[in-house]
Amino acid sequence: MQEFDFRLRPRIVFGAGSVQRLGELARELGARKILVVSDQGVVNAGLFERGKRSLEQFQLIVEGFHEFAENPNTNNVNLGLIAAQKFKPDLIVGLGGGSSMDCAKGINFLYSCGGRMQDYWGIGKATGPMLPMIAVPTTSGTGSETQSFALISDADTHVKMACGDPGAACMVAVLDPELTVTQPNRVTSLTGIDAITHALETYVCNKRTPMSECFSLEAWERLIVGFPAVLQNPNDLQGRSEMQLGACFAGMAIEASMLGAAHALANPLTAYLGTPHGQAVGLMMPHVIRFNAQVVGDRYARLVRSCSMAANTHSDASTILSELVTNWLTQAGLSTNLRTLNGWPPHQESASFIEKLADMAAKQWTASFNPRSLSKTDFMELYSAAI
Repeated sequence: MQEFDFRLRPRIVFGAGSVQRLGELARELGARKILVVSDQGVVNAGLFERGKRSLEQFQLIVEGFHEFAENPNTNNVNLGLIAAQKFKPDLIVGLGGGSSMDCAKGINFLYSCGGRMQDYWGIGKATGPMLPMIAVPTTSGTGSETQSFALISDADTHVKMACGDPGAACMVAVLDPELTVTQPNRVTSLTGIDAITHALETYVCNKRTPMSECFSLEAWERLIVGFPAVLQNPNDLQGRSEMQLGACFAGMAIEASMLGAAHALANPLTAYLGTPHGQAVGLMMPHVIRFNAQVVGDRYARLVRSCSMAANTHSDASTILSELVTNWLTQAGLSTNLRTLNGWPPHQESASFIEKLADMAAKQWTASFNPRSLSKTDFMELYSAAI
């Protein structure tokens, strides 16, 4: 059995309307000046203003930073650092999707510890105490609110760097399902699929522990109910609640264990084609399930038993799970093969491009935690199977 040393870091505040408690929670942490990091979409949806009002009701001084987009990079974080140095906050709030929370953590690393973002690539490289943080997710996908990692892309190389340290973990995570109702349908689809892959990969990765398995299973059982519900009815608050809790538990599972090959395969697609992360990892997940089946088929079978729809089928568990993920991609309006992705090269050039993708995938950190080890040839075969 895998040994573990796990501490549940964030205080989790869940409930419809709980964003109204943001000012109260910030005041409890002794804050006076708050830097709120939110992308422009969150601002346009009026969610940044809701958080700002809650903070200002407690006479707190608020400054917003919005100069970043999906997959924040080192240039975005550097701009955030300049804003922080000018404003001098004593607490940072990441209000938005995973990009907002990642950018907030990246700013915190540089503001609190100095240096460049590249200096923190890896684990435990913070050089001193970091500012307290509160996370307010407005999507149900990354689970970043419960993780001590910031995912920041190098603006020059496009490599996605996982920068982790216990000090980067948020002190409070505010889960308000009402904030997720305003998401565009495509964001619901992309983030939901991402959360599902987190539950699937953490449950079988070679770093799983009895603690992480609890989170993975709870995440899976909530997500398989919530995702179809919100696809059918975006205003279903119960479904939104299931999704937000499921994504949160999946994030806790990542923090307590790790991911696997689907994420290693996804990152090159994002780097080279600009494919949204949820699309990339969801598309590759069914092929990774089939690849892993020979070593973790029994674990997949346990996940299948959670799906009542699988009760009357004679197919093996890996087939059921891979087809289930593919069906969800279709229902969500996402691509189920590589050739339909924007920028995918013509047939005569695909072999060389696949080799390029496989070179990068083989270097991804998450690949080392896959339950079945992979060679560069394995990565190439997985990409080829997805065409």
